[in-house]
Amino acid sequence: MNNIIAVAGPKGGVGKSVICANLSIALAELGKRVIAVDLDFGASNLHALLGFTNFTYSLNDFFQNRVKKLSDIVSDTNIENLKIIRGGDAPGMANIMYQKKAKLIRHLLSLNSDIIILDLAPGISYNVLDFSLIAKDLLLVTTPELTSLMNSYSFIKAAVFRKLSFFFKRSGSFELLELLEKAKDFENYPLKTMEDFFQEAQKLNPAVADSAKAIISNLRPLIIVNRIRAENDKRVGKVIQRMLRVYLGIESPLVMTVREDASVANALVKMKPVLLYAPDSSFSLDIKKIALEVSRVV
Repeated sequence: MNNIIAVAGPKGGVGKSVICANLSIALAELGKRVIAVDLDFGASNLHALLGFTNFTYSLNDFFQNRVKKLSDIVSDTNIENLKIIRGGDAPGMANIMYQKKAKLIRHLLSLNSDIIILDLAPGISYNVLDFSLIAKDLLLVTTPELTSLMNSYSFIKAAVFRKLSFFFKRSGSFELLELLEKAKDFENYPLKTMEDFFQEAQKLNPAVADSAKAIISNLRPLIIVNRIRAENDKRVGKVIQRMLRVYLGIESPLVMTVREDASVANALVKMKPVLLYAPDSSFSLDIKKIALEVSRVV
C-alpha cells in the first residue's frame, strides 16, 4: 500500500521543512510509525530541525553503494515512533542521474512504516516533480504572498504535464504527446485550460484521452497556508483551489492554515522542534490539527 506523503514548497522560505519536521512528530504522537525522508539534496536540514546532528549514514551512502538498501540508513530518533533518513550533501547530489532517482523511488516504495513523509526540495525540477508524483498524498505549502501562490499553481501545473507526459509515452500516444507540448504554451496556443486540452485530445485518441483524464483526477493536493497573520490571509487557499479547478481541472479537497508564531524562530535558535519546545503554541496546535486530518486519509 502506498503510504507516502510528499511535502512540497515550490518557493523557498515558505516554511516547508519546519512544517514537515513538526508534522512528522505530530503523526508519531498519534501512534503512527513514521519515517521522515530528507530529499532536499542540495541543502538537507530536516535532521537539524528535528534536533539531531549525529548520524552514521545519509543518502550519500545509499547513492555511493556503501549500503545495499535504503532501509539500512534509516536512523532512530529519541522520539517514539519516529525514524529519519538524512539527506545527502555531496557535490552534485542536487542533480542526481535518472538511474539513481529511479533506484531511490523503488526503495522508498518498499520501506516498511505506517507513513513515509518526504521533505522535497523547493522548485519544480524534474527530480522534485517525480518524487511528488509517487506520493499518495501531496501537501502543498504556501504563504499568503502572491509570489508564493503563483509558484504553488506553477508546481501543480508542472506536475500535471509531467504525469501526462509519462502516460502518453508509455501508451505510445505520440500524437497526444505532441499536443501536450503545444499546450504548455498557454499564452500563445488556444488551449487555455486542461479541459480545452482534453477536448482536443478526444478528437485524436478518445480512449487514451479518457484514461489520462482519469489519472489526473487522482492528483488532489492538500493546501497548507503557512504564516497566517490576519483573517484575510486564509482566503489564499481558496484562491489556489479555484485556480487549480478552473485552469487545470484539479480538485484540492482541503485547505489548512498555520498561524504566524514567534515560537518557531525561538525553537530554531534552541535547535529544537517547535512541537517539543512549545507544544501549546499556536503553531504546534495548528500542526496537530493538520496531523489529525492527514492521518485520516493515509
